[in-house]
Amino acid sequence: MLLHIVARGKIGRSPEAELVDRYVKRVPWPVRVTELPDTGGKLPATEPGTRIVMLDEKGENLPSRVFAERLQAWREDGVREARFLIGAADGFDDEARAQADLLISYGRATWPHLMARAMLAEQLWRATSILSNHPYHREG
Repeated sequence: MLLHIVARGKIGRSPEAELVDRYVKRVPWPVRVTELPDTGGKLPATEPGTRIVMLDEKGENLPSRVFAERLQAWREDGVREARFLIGAADGFDDEARAQADLLISYGRATWPHLMARAMLAEQLWRATSILSNHPYHREG
């Protein structure tokens, strides 16, 4: 299953970009990162078998193990792509949220979009490490 991060805003050469690259390179599943301008631009076409996940302040605050289990269930059900959307500064409106299969929040604090991208990349690495019984993730 493809893990596809679609993010508004350019990350450029920055410490956050280095973090994203570091974690994306560790993920054993295929990963794609698509950047869009803050406004405008066109989302890549959504193919059948795609699950849409939005990072949104109104989303669920999922424990890492639960997130990993959700990805594994989708993969086992034949989902071809899990697409993770990170919006611009104003986030997503209710109409966009209604189109998502899952809304995820990284807590009640507001995070800069570049940090959210790095945090998502780390969580994708963590989820796949949990599923492969890699010792990176520790609970308790």
